[in-house]
Amino acid sequence: MTSTGEDEHLHSTTIGDDGAPTVVFLHGLFGQGRNFTQVAKALAPQLRSVLVDLPNHGRSPWTDTADYEVVARAVAEFLAAGPVAEGPVHLVGHSMGGKVAMVVALTRPELVERLVVVDISPTTSEGAGEFEHLLDSLAGLDLATVERRSDADEQLRGPIDDERVRGFLLQNLRSSSSGFAWQANLELLRRDLPAIGGFPRLDATFDHPVLWMSGERSPYVRPEHAEMMRTLFPRTTLVTVKGAGHWVHSEQPEAFVSALRVFLGAADASDDGGAEQPAG
Repeated sequence: MTSTGEDEHLHSTTIGDDGAPTVVFLHGLFGQGRNFTQVAKALAPQLRSVLVDLPNHGRSPWTDTADYEVVARAVAEFLAAGPVAEGPVHLVGHSMGGKVAMVVALTRPELVERLVVVDISPTTSEGAGEFEHLLDSLAGLDLATVERRSDADEQLRGPIDDERVRGFLLQNLRSSSSGFAWQANLELLRRDLPAIGGFPRLDATFDHPVLWMSGERSPYVRPEHAEMMRTLFPRTTLVTVKGAGHWVHSEQPEAFVSALRVFLGAADASDDGGAEQPAG
């Protein structure tokens, strides 16, 4: 069963049957909840998945700031208003969504049973220049000359030569009777990019099982990040997904789903906490 719902703050889509344990997915920068649709279908019927559009993305409202504590508060309110009605949920976050998920777990631990952080660390992230370039490229697109999505793709070929990246970014382009417009709040995301790249200082720990997944070819999870991760999340298990870059769930979907199934179905994932295990 698939249903779509929108509460006062955030838009979400639910895939799976009522009564199954719930896993909530939080996407990364430029993403949308629907990016996890195939993963959610692969997890059903054992798990019910809730795919959330974070603020300033997808069909969720725009806000005045991308500050992680503010965004995490909105997610916590969303969870408390519905998904956790039957108990704490499993929370999965990729990249920016991983940072949001970590802040939710640290500030509202009663809402989260198990946490999965995908290819990001609780530190200042490298690579802000890449995202600046992408945001500037999208903002520079002349929407007045775009009559169809292929026109936008053609304009972006110069600054963004990777076809897969362009396709991912162009998911944010929406057409209406008045023409094309960006669904994501590009101006705010560009302004608050330093905050998005950072991570708040929080005097808290989350003492539940945590799966920390990294892509073998990604620079976002480094050995020097491990101390901070395990300070905040002492029951962390690190899994490195072979052959994956930053987009672990789309580059190696079978390995990603397999790791989720093992972790979310395990009786106790803390026995090997801190051990690095290859996956894929």
